[in-house]
Amino acid sequence: MAVFENLSTRLQEAVNKMRGKGRVTEKDVKAMIREIKLALLEADVNYKVVKDFINVVSERAVGQSVLESLTPGQQIIKIVYEELIKLLGESPSKLTYSSKLPSTYMMVGLQGSGKTTTAGKLSNLIRKQGRNPMLVSCDVYRPAAIKQLEVIGTQLNIPVYMPEKEKSAEKIVLDSIEYAKLKQFDSVIIDTAGRLHIDEEMMDELKKIKQMVKPQEVLLVVDSMTGQDAVNAALSFDQKVGIDGIILSKLDGDTRGGAALSVKAVTGKPIKFVGVGEKLNDIEPFFPDRMASRILGMGDVLSLIEKAQEAYDEKQALELEKKLSAQQFTLDDFLEQMQQIKKMGPLEQIIGMIPGLNSKSMKNIQVDEKKMVYMEAIINSMTKKERANPSIINYSRRKRIAAGSGTNIQEVNRLLKDFDNMKKILKTLDSKGNFAIKKGGKFPINLQ
Repeated sequence: MAVFENLSTRLQEAVNKMRGKGRVTEKDVKAMIREIKLALLEADVNYKVVKDFINVVSERAVGQSVLESLTPGQQIIKIVYEELIKLLGESPSKLTYSSKLPSTYMMVGLQGSGKTTTAGKLSNLIRKQGRNPMLVSCDVYRPAAIKQLEVIGTQLNIPVYMPEKEKSAEKIVLDSIEYAKLKQFDSVIIDTAGRLHIDEEMMDELKKIKQMVKPQEVLLVVDSMTGQDAVNAALSFDQKVGIDGIILSKLDGDTRGGAALSVKAVTGKPIKFVGVGEKLNDIEPFFPDRMASRILGMGDVLSLIEKAQEAYDEKQALELEKKLSAQQFTLDDFLEQMQQIKKMGPLEQIIGMIPGLNSKSMKNIQVDEKKMVYMEAIINSMTKKERANPSIINYSRRKRIAAGSGTNIQEVNRLLKDFDNMKKILKTLDSKGNFAIKKGGKFPINLQ
């Protein structure tokens, strides 16, 4: 995850010095603590949060039971991991629903935080959970925001409430709730107006809407890329309006990650979701333990499995299993599997979830999503007989395939090698779509 790249590298370097150590001194621990402290401060984590985190880790790590244990290095890594989970929120905080329909959710945040797009993403996510959502924009100051939400709603095929004539934000919200009841929408997501900075007029309007609607939850959208400004904004919204949860947007961006690590500790409010890309399905529930695991380079197998289960059709997986056991896996099947992997999300994220591939080893790897397009072109340039039996593809055939796909012989060779690698790894894929990826294992396909 790009937002934690530098922080992950620094933290992993610090804790890895402890890994496998049979004897650890208090001096070793202090050196590691100093490196962790610098890494957190450079990542723009709130100073008080860093101070409290370091104090707790230090106190636990220099304890007699740790230093005199048989595996002190592993014990210290475990302590850092556990305290990182506490910092991020300990346990996942799910979206709650009202017993009295519709459940309403107020999206608040500064202009530019990604609030409108996040409203669309959230509506898409809860629809997947079997609910019937409706979107509402009450941004009467920025007509472009209403239009933006309308476009998002159209893309997702989710209704957007549009007032018939100009009304105040409060009147739009009240009318939309009545409309939702009439049309039997069970969830209403209200996109409120944002400002370039926090002002009293903005907060007063949000307080009025909250008092009138009594939303099930007020969700603050925080731009992960704004560092300490995001933390200060979160504090202001919570003190003046009152928030129930936080959604971190743009977590895929190239930034230091301080906001993500500070905002829960400073506000006391849980991070509920994270935006991990630009697409309207790029939103995930936030799991503190999984995030801590990824930051420390331990991978995130549970999220990887869930993505695989979402992408893989069980019937297709069973058919694939039969083909693999009968040694009948073809390039057509390979292409189908590549398309399934694409459904799991950006490939850099997928690779980052694999245990053993830490941020340092990933640093110089750039995944080129266009390689997927080239692979499809190469396979589509083959005859049916070649796709069914790649062993017949000799030099002259490779030359013809390269010309037909607009690539070169080296790319054709690489695809055929990737095909063999994929055959090996797919033997570990069960009927539920679960990957059995061994620690330290390589991703089967070269996508650089």
